Amino acid sequence: MTSRRRTDPVPAYVHLLRAKDLIDRAYGDALDIPVLASVAFASPKHFIRSFRRAFGETPHQYLLRRRIERAKELLRETDASVTEISLEVGFRSLGSFSSAFRVLVGEPPSRYRAAWQERPPAAIPGCHALMWSRPSEPALFEKPSAPPGDSFAA
Repeated sequence: MTSRRRTDPVPAYVHLLRAKDLIDRAYGDALDIPVLASVAFASPKHFIRSFRRAFGETPHQYLLRRRIERAKELLRETDASVTEISLEVGFRSLGSFSSAFRVLVGEPPSRYRAAWQERPPAAIPGCHALMWSRPSEPALFEKPSAPPGDSFAA
């Protein structure tokens, strides 16, 4: 008797993407491996191995990176304190946030913010400036559109 393997109609990477999307969406919440593994329909150990193979880093590393990316954005664009930002992005203490930030970015959060504020504003490429400064209304000399039901067909 030959054994037939049951094939899953949904590829495994789709389940991993569901877990990755959950991290992207809820990075500020308390996410742990059992929760992420259940979203991916896998055991915790299999989930970690599969996630690393698919995305090149463990779920924990990915979560830390997403939190730090968001923290960098908040440090650049808001006046919130470093402690408030660390709590908002999901860290439980300022110390763990600062050490993770220093490892991933190369400098402490307060120095990152100060350096960013000292930089001149970034130059905007001309094509991008033209795209956003283009008028949204029709030009003055543009032919007006015909009213509905009015046609030139005889």
